[in-house]
Parts: sequence; C-alpha cells; structure tokens
Amino acid sequence: MALTPLLDRYDHVLLDLDGCVWVGERATPGAAEAIAGLRAGGKSLAFLTNDPRRSPEDYVRKLWKVGVRASLEEVVTVGAAMQHVLAGFRPQTETYVIGAPAIFRHVAEAGMRIVNHTPRAAHAEIVVIAGHDDLSFAELRAATQAVLRGASMLAAGRDRTYPREDGLWPGTGALVAALEYATDQQARSVGKPQPQMFRTALDRLGPGKALVVGDRLDSDLAGAAAAGLDGAIVLSGVTTGEQAEAASDPEPVAIADTLHSLVTVSATR
Repeated sequence: MALTPLLDRYDHVLLDLDGCVWVGERATPGAAEAIAGLRAGGKSLAFLTNDPRRSPEDYVRKLWKVGVRASLEEVVTVGAAMQHVLAGFRPQTETYVIGAPAIFRHVAEAGMRIVNHTPRAAHAEIVVIAGHDDLSFAELRAATQAVLRGASMLAAGRDRTYPREDGLWPGTGALVAALEYATDQQARSVGKPQPQMFRTALDRLGPGKALVVGDRLDSDLAGAAAAGLDGAIVLSGVTTGEQAEAASDPEPVAIADTLHSLVTVSATR
C-alpha cells in the first residue's frame, strides 16, 4: 500500500487512540491496514492516549484485538505521564486518587501513599483526578475537602468528552471542571495538550521528524503545537469538518475523514 506524499516528510507518526485508531471497541475504518502501511513504509510509531481507564498493557492487548500490531514500548498513556510527574514529589506524599485501577497503580509506583478509604482521605496533599466509569459523589466530596484544605490537584487531561459507539461520553475534563468549580482552585493537567506525552514518545522513537495524528483540536492539535510538532486531524472522532477547516492557531497540516484516508494514496483528500 502506497503512502500519501504527506508522509514522505516524516520519520515518526504519533497516533491518538480514541477517535483516531478506534471508537469504543471498534477500529476506525481501515485503521489496521493504515498502520500496517505506515510500518511497511518505514515509519516509527507511537500510540498516545488521554484515556486513564486502562494500563499500557491493556492498550497493547486492545490494539492486537482490533488487528493492530503494537508493542508495550510504543504505547504512551496519560497514566505513565502522571507517574512521571508524581515521581518529582516527596516520597510517600499522601495522595487521594479518583480513577480506575490503572491510575492507582501508576500513583503507587510513583512512590505516593494512597489515602483513599482512610481517615486521612480529606487531608491528602495531592488529589489525582482521572475519569472512570464508577465515579461517586463520595469521591467528589473527599477530593473537594482535601483541596479546600490545601491539596494540589493533578488532572489526567481536560478532554470534555471521548467518543464511544453510541455517541460522546463525559471525559476527565468534565470531572475536573466540577472540582475546580467546587473549590475555586485550578488543577494542573499532565495529559494532552501538555507536551510531556509527546516528548516521552519522541524520547523512545529517537531522532527524526514526527507527525501527530488525532481527532481533537484542543488536545491532539494543540498538544502537537506545544511540543513543536506538526499535527493532522481526522474526522472519525470528536472534531467536525467545519471545525477542522476553521482551525487556525494552530492549523492542521492535513485533514482527512479517517486515519486510512490520511495515509493511503487512493483515498487522500
């Protein structure tokens, strides 16, 4: 499969997962073929995600399940970015965690002391915020109380929504907004559009010019710009064609209906 002339300009391709490689549990049309074509064309790949619900190992398994060959080294998650940031804090800092089990693991591996379900929960020094499917009011209450007592908030991104088969679901950003409103404090985001995840991917890939491909203007395209990289937008997730065409700061280097149509000669736009 021949690649489009756009890809001739790049050595590496950094691919967003939700909305670009898959929507929910289904691969976007032609995604597996497109990624195989990128590999055949000599492009090095990394897969990036702001979704905090799964571990890197889970993402590798899901990629293989939808027909995409991938290794653990190629997957860069927001959980790993969170762990990197937390490693800069004092060991055993009391931390309250809102998130899926994968986020708890990253926080623990960063050396933090998790105080959920203890009398210290509302006295934590750090509150980690990551969207998950079993969010409860009790979590919001404990996190709010900790922040009002001086805890810092670290968020796994600010994505308002993420795409599923039946439409858009609330993302981590919706939870962050609730806690910021309740506490009148600002959370620090460690996911896209912050450049850390992109830099981590580039550290693994080595020298060369990289293209970021994603479905969101506010995290994928803006994050690429923050890291000094070119960004392309696909319309298989959140962003509409009208929104993509109107984007100017930064402006995408290309817009396509899907990843497949971005990288294959036959369907390029």
